[in-house]
Amino acid sequence: MLPITQWPAHERPRERLLTHGPQSLSDAELLAIFLRTGIAGKTAVDLARECLQDFGGLRNLLTAEQTRFCRHKGLGQAKYAQLQAVLEMARRHLAQSLNQSEGISHPSQAKEFIHAKLRDYPHEVFACLFLDNRHRVLRFEELFRGTIDGASVHPREVVKTALRHNAAAVILAHNHPSGVAEPSAADRHITERLKSALLLVDIRVLDHLVVGDRECVSFAERGWL
Repeated sequence: MLPITQWPAHERPRERLLTHGPQSLSDAELLAIFLRTGIAGKTAVDLARECLQDFGGLRNLLTAEQTRFCRHKGLGQAKYAQLQAVLEMARRHLAQSLNQSEGISHPSQAKEFIHAKLRDYPHEVFACLFLDNRHRVLRFEELFRGTIDGASVHPREVVKTALRHNAAAVILAHNHPSGVAEPSAADRHITERLKSALLLVDIRVLDHLVVGDRECVSFAERGWL
């Protein structure tokens, strides 16, 4: 078995990334660059393919619990720490891109950030994006956590938090651990309760985003606000 350093340049993942961009690489090749080295009898690409097969794909690997991740041969605590750092940098990059905007004028501007923040939780999380009067981001905060069956959302706490941040508007958000983003009747009911409670203190609800596995449903886009 030839080590990757002895492969033709056009076949090496790192060189291909530098020449053609990261989008040209397969999941295994991207993971191999992250791993850097293989193990006895396996190149980094071979190890990456094995990991993806054993974990059931890239997303399952990226969201694996620490114990399971570290049990796999060729991974371990150092790789787990590095991976978590990379994922958190990606989330913060999205947050900074949102914070640097002129102000949120369309639901799609918040969707990518909210989806990245909430999609992978195994339990339901309710969060708010607090905005100023020009719809610029003041703060993102996770307010309530529940079981896989739902979270108890208290309008009084949402109002108190919005006032503490001196928000003029909010975007509500929560995830569906089932992976199905379609809003329930209960989702629509709590949205109306929150909208009414916040309106009493002159704070507008711009949207409620429901996060699933592959999509993020916007109440505003559906005309429900």
